[in-house]
Amino acid sequence: MKILVLNCGSSSIKYKLFDMEHRAVMAQGGIEKLGLKDSFIKFTLPDGTKKIIEREIPEHTAGVEFIFEILTSPEYGCLKSLHELGAVGHRLVHGGEKFSSSVLIDDDVIAMIEQCSDLAPLHNPANLKGVNAVKKILPEIPQVGVFDTAFHQTMPDYAYLYALPYELYEKYGIRRYGFHGTSHRYVSKRVCEILGVKPEEQKIITCHIGNGGSITAVKYGKSVDTSMGLTPVEGLMMGTRCGDIDAGAITYIMEKEGLDIHGISDLINKKSGVLGIFKKSSDMRELEAAVANNEQRAILAEQMYFYRITKYIGAYAAAMNGVDIIVFTGGVGENQATCRAGVCKNLTYLGVELDEEKNKARGVETVLSTPQSKVKVVLVPTDEEMMIASDTVDILKKMA
Repeated sequence: MKILVLNCGSSSIKYKLFDMEHRAVMAQGGIEKLGLKDSFIKFTLPDGTKKIIEREIPEHTAGVEFIFEILTSPEYGCLKSLHELGAVGHRLVHGGEKFSSSVLIDDDVIAMIEQCSDLAPLHNPANLKGVNAVKKILPEIPQVGVFDTAFHQTMPDYAYLYALPYELYEKYGIRRYGFHGTSHRYVSKRVCEILGVKPEEQKIITCHIGNGGSITAVKYGKSVDTSMGLTPVEGLMMGTRCGDIDAGAITYIMEKEGLDIHGISDLINKKSGVLGIFKKSSDMRELEAAVANNEQRAILAEQMYFYRITKYIGAYAAAMNGVDIIVFTGGVGENQATCRAGVCKNLTYLGVELDEEKNKARGVETVLSTPQSKVKVVLVPTDEEMMIASDTVDILKKMA
């Protein structure tokens, strides 16, 4: 069965086509600068080279049509007809409390996703544009929604609730939802396959570290706590997000700087984190180079970045009364040895012992800890698209 996975943003559409019989990627690429005159599609050819085609793509339906055109192109495509597609799986950011698992998309589901849009105003409407575009072009094809928040719906109430007046939760759903759930679910499952252990017997801490980052406590196969909250701002120090901050500091800054709600949102989402401290860039590769050059502000930013990760790992080890496995994934987690080493150096009290040579690995499944380490530390590249495709196939089988 061939499954197309779409990840639609406000100005972009990423896609990946899978042959699920062989669990192989047939095609992948994406549209960028959607709605602008210099929009383009970039995709990977079978020989690994990249191809860019510029075209004015005014909105999402035109973008999805362009992707279908490329997939069936005699020159670049791998499909003779769109009828070869079995289904389309969508990455959907926020399912609120309405969705605890992936679902077949119908009109009722679309309406419920729309109701969650207040919680993710930048993401859910864009995600739904992709759903509606496919519905318009291929009205008969099944579509499946896979939610970033769904994996975290197993958190207990004492973990997801904020110590605010309870009626704010009842009226507006103010609580911790968490994100990157598809990634945390994939790597927590995959690491057990790698190590040959049962998920229902393991206490796992998954660290999705990238420009956006989050950490999840996975106890016996279920998420029991996660660092991101109502929005993706909470938790770790990120590329441009501040992470955890005293709420009183927010109101103080607003008063002193004369910021309105949009101004403070811009500050904590786009001007803080690594960028806010380092100033030169939010890119961890540039930060790492500046640290090597002994730039003091870079050293400070890196110390803060690593410290937050270590602190959350410690907190979640306490919350689960122990940890068996620590997983690193995401762009930074998969590729930056200095980050993994910097985080693990203060985890020796847990019995963590990193193998320096193995820790040089980049982007490949690797056990990074020594055989003597009481806690297994493992690098697992995330594959959210494969998780979405797998969920899509599972739902289609239930329909049969």
